[in-house]
Amino acid sequence: MPHQPELLPDKPSPEQAARDAERAEYLERLREKLRDPEFRAIEGFPLGEDEDILALSDPPYYTACPNPFLAEIIERWQAERAQLREELGLPDDSDDNGDGGEPVYHREPFAADVSEGKNDPIYNAHSYHTKVPHKAVMRYILHYTDPGDIVFDGFCGTGMTGVAAQLCGDKRTVESLGYYVDDEGNIYDQPPSPAGGRGAGGEGPISRLGARKAVLVDLSPAATFIAYNYNTPVDVAAFEREA
Repeated sequence: MPHQPELLPDKPSPEQAARDAERAEYLERLREKLRDPEFRAIEGFPLGEDEDILALSDPPYYTACPNPFLAEIIERWQAERAQLREELGLPDDSDDNGDGGEPVYHREPFAADVSEGKNDPIYNAHSYHTKVPHKAVMRYILHYTDPGDIVFDGFCGTGMTGVAAQLCGDKRTVESLGYYVDDEGNIYDQPPSPAGGRGAGGEGPISRLGARKAVLVDLSPAATFIAYNYNTPVDVAAFEREA
């Protein structure tokens, strides 16, 4: 019997349906916010009609104007981060911003080549000229952060910091940087010695495998639009239906 082509489903997946419902709710909230003169008076607010801003936006994570939902997003991410740290056995650092005690967080200074990865297909997907390759940024994020941490880039350009933050959870990409990742997600500069637990040079793990979160901001609408498309999941079935 000849092979029958698989038909695409007419309805979106439950996950996409929930995402669409959330987006519709936040679009209405954004519409209300755009009617607030104080909100529109924020320095750097784009020149444009409400409907144009709404059409470009994909709230709560991306808005073509100052994002009024950022505090909600950060609160959600912080709760997820605390749970993830507990699951990974990382120490509780919630008191690091307090006045007493030795802070849990500590990193030594770090420097790496910021031109690494300029031949990567992601970097060369378009010609926007202010990019730093995501692979170069990954080394810094891996060094200075733990899984679930939030990274802020106030001049994000095309969003390579966001791409880097997500790919810190991809074992193959991390290993392509020359690191070794063991079965428990520990990252080493070199493969561990036969004794286990440390790299060949006697060093312990330099980081942990796991995605980080990123807050990306830029005054350029073109830059943030490119950054949004680089960092937003695509519903492949919906895309194929539209095609």
